Amino acid sequence: MRKWLYRLFIELTNHSLSSKLLASFAKSRLSGLLISSYAKIYHINQDEMEKSLKNYKTLQQLFVRRLKAGVRPVDADEHTVVSPVDAVIEDMGTIRENCEMIVKGKPYSIAEMLGSVEAAQPYVNGFFFILYLSPSHYHRIHSPISGVIEKQWALGRKSYPVNRLGLKYGRRPLEKNYRLITEVTAGGKRLAIVKIGAMFVNSIELTHEGEQLVKGEEMAYFSFGSTVVLLFERGSFAPDPRIVAPMPIKVGERLGYWCEAHER
Repeated sequence: MRKWLYRLFIELTNHSLSSKLLASFAKSRLSGLLISSYAKIYHINQDEMEKSLKNYKTLQQLFVRRLKAGVRPVDADEHTVVSPVDAVIEDMGTIRENCEMIVKGKPYSIAEMLGSVEAAQPYVNGFFFILYLSPSHYHRIHSPISGVIEKQWALGRKSYPVNRLGLKYGRRPLEKNYRLITEVTAGGKRLAIVKIGAMFVNSIELTHEGEQLVKGEEMAYFSFGSTVVLLFERGSFAPDPRIVAPMPIKVGERLGYWCEAHER
């Protein structure tokens, strides 16, 4: 019953009209009246922000704020993979033979997530991370490795919640939500960076130009809290032993180690 009521409420509210209204309000000067209370409620760390709170005129501007230079140092080891976002690591683990990953005890198909069995096949027996961004988090996305963008594509339309309730009761939001997928290669192996839209605000904006990515460099931003899924090809990644789920992590902090093809 709880699952049914949750899904009914989400379906009734997650309409294109309500999404457009919310997005329009967040970009309006009227939303600026809520900035101070928003910052207090969500405990926004104002010392890290590029600008003072009074310089943001709309909630949208606050959502996509940049940080001061140097407040997110990037792990300097050339073999490390770093977090692309400020987030909570909600889950992590091995991708199964049947192209599934288990998130909060629930199976998710990476073939559905990526759009085909063919696209998912390289990641079978690989590793995954689920990184959830709440409304309080910094919303810009940075590259977890240095490499070359081989392919980029979008899937899905609507977006359902990707928080803990959404993962538990929702209709497979990691597979169905609007998502923008960037596939990066380095050292003969590939990594999929799956940026998943949040409920109501389906906006994922790319900021990086060109095909070459540098570890820690900004590549995109969310207009609201959302989720990033990292999918590693089999044998390309070894997680850092200190990383467990759930736990908070920040941009540039080490997730583990990249294993190039010749190293295995």
